[in-house]
Amino acid sequence: MLKEERFEIILSQLKEKNKVKFEDLASLLQVSEDTVRRDIDLLHRNGLLSKARGGAISREKDPLSFHDRQSFFTKEKDIIALKAQQFLKDGMTVFMDGGTTVCAVASYMPLDIQLRIITNNYSLPSIMSKFKNIELVMLGGIYDHELAVTTGATTCNDATQYIADLFIMGTCAVDSNFGVSATSIPDGETKKAMARSSKKIIALANQNKLRRTETFKICSIDAIDCLITDLDSTDPELESFRNTNIQII
Repeated sequence: MLKEERFEIILSQLKEKNKVKFEDLASLLQVSEDTVRRDIDLLHRNGLLSKARGGAISREKDPLSFHDRQSFFTKEKDIIALKAQQFLKDGMTVFMDGGTTVCAVASYMPLDIQLRIITNNYSLPSIMSKFKNIELVMLGGIYDHELAVTTGATTCNDATQYIADLFIMGTCAVDSNFGVSATSIPDGETKKAMARSSKKIIALANQNKLRRTETFKICSIDAIDCLITDLDSTDPELESFRNTNIQII
């Protein structure tokens, strides 16, 4: 079977099911899982689908709702969360915005850490209940049920009342040429407001979000200080980011 024929079948399966697994495609196409992985990677690079742990999802299902995303990339989120811990120090004021990866970062913090966390992420209060030395400040605004965050003018105005030592930013897309971008204006505006009031910005991005752009630009790549991914810092996937001035973890 020609590569182009495999691509057509993979995309047809995605259109029908919205999600496919490597093992199922390998059986259907009668090729190895490694071949399927390479096909998926090429289709992802060309923006025709999005890679997911164990397979792929259609671009129409990405971004997923907050609750959908909780079941994707769990291993990758854990790796990113653990890498991020080195930047959290007692006494800091920290912005954390929406997203399941940001929630993973919060979950891995030491129980005795002393922080002020300012957030629009309404999934954080239940996670923070076990941390006795954290002051949690919730930003007001319009609640987005899909993303489990508040957005809008009130959210942005509330954020400008603070100066944060650190902004831990969840991302939709990060590209070395076009910077960080978002799928919606309200989400992007919240990130911009937090970034303007932060001394240091750390962007979190699993490999699915690298070398990818969305419609609404948040900032250029040199506006962030550090990029944390689930990949090893020497991975070839990160090559395009090495010519920038950001730290890659």
